[in-house]
Amino acid sequence: MRSTICMKGFLIFIVLLGACSGPQKTAQEKQPATPPEALTGRQAFQRIYPQARGWAPDAQPLQIRSVSLAQVKAAPGKAGAWQVIFVSPSRVKAKTYTYSAVETDGNLHQGVFGGLDEDYSPRGPALPFEVAAIKIDSDEAYKTAAAKSEDYIRKNPNKPVMFLLELNKRFPDVTWRVIWGDSVGTSDYSVFVDGTTGQYLERMH
Repeated sequence: MRSTICMKGFLIFIVLLGACSGPQKTAQEKQPATPPEALTGRQAFQRIYPQARGWAPDAQPLQIRSVSLAQVKAAPGKAGAWQVIFVSPSRVKAKTYTYSAVETDGNLHQGVFGGLDEDYSPRGPALPFEVAAIKIDSDEAYKTAAAKSEDYIRKNPNKPVMFLLELNKRFPDVTWRVIWGDSVGTSDYSVFVDGTTGQYLERMH
């Protein structure tokens, strides 16, 4: 009789132990994966820049451009991927780097990825600029542009927004161009914001 009672007690202990440990294990297994995060232009640039300096110590940015991804939820002033073109005056070469939150089509690889070297000739409207000139981030540029575009945003609430940072002869400092539309060529509205001072500069229709 005593052995039977001990055996029953042992079985109850095993059942209780399983009841306590089972749900904890299941909870650990069901923890959701962290969703991919959209970044600002400067955040993406800071991840890319060390690799560009490894490619060429005198590497200078020529253009920073956002890339929208369907897999990554966008936020004002942020994007799931960014492309940065660097030039090396000493090597007379250019190299395009991308940062993407996910692996996807369009030659976009998760993390930082460098393209092939290309010949560079200092012609065209865009000029290389110093890294220190990037004092205003893309989310700050968006706030400035949006404040000047309330009517347009109200009439076009679902239009995608892209960002382009360049230095050209049109303005003395680097400028963020906040673009409503799928591309520069198809956009019917954009706003220029000074990338160094944050000042609103101009609207283009």
